Amino acid sequence: MCYYTQQSASIEHLRRRFNAEIDNEETYLQSDFINGFAHPNIPIILNSTPHLITTDYTWGLLPGWAKDVEFRKNTLNARIESIDEKASFQNITHNRCLIIASAYYEWHWNDEKGKSKDKYQINSQDDEIFTFAGLYSSWTNPVSDEVKNTYTMVTTQANELMRYVHNHKMRMPIMLKRQDEAAWLDQSVKIEDFAFPYQGNLVAFPV
Repeated sequence: MCYYTQQSASIEHLRRRFNAEIDNEETYLQSDFINGFAHPNIPIILNSTPHLITTDYTWGLLPGWAKDVEFRKNTLNARIESIDEKASFQNITHNRCLIIASAYYEWHWNDEKGKSKDKYQINSQDDEIFTFAGLYSSWTNPVSDEVKNTYTMVTTQANELMRYVHNHKMRMPIMLKRQDEAAWLDQSVKIEDFAFPYQGNLVAFPV
């Protein structure tokens, strides 16, 4: 699964890369190591507003029926093979977003129980800045009526490189080639069309 990323691009870099504006520069997240379990607001692009890079959504999806925010620790990722079967995601597959990154991190297990691990950083050799496929939703706290905007990262089976790096789970996030980003945001395109390992130029190195 994927729980740790990097988003090192400047605001101006993202404006040029996506031909889009930032909705709130004050909450713009730029970091070399981002922990999904801290539920950060990584910049994303919603299919409802493709001209805008938003910073108002946090990682870890809260479906409308969730009782409290603790639920989101279970929904950092969504497996594409079962996405239509899971109650957390089955009603929001039309709410698609691009999650912006410059790298992500996984751990290679050196033994059967993972007592010894090597951390790897994975980058795209095609694009300095790339995107992951995501889904988004809004949740209203049943006690305080506070609204939280959240998203999840969609994963698929690992490609050859990631089967070595992520040798325990053998999964990887759905990385989108630049030419496929518009198709992911188009809800008329079947979501299962993206259930394939990324075959672009990746590089992984221990850090």
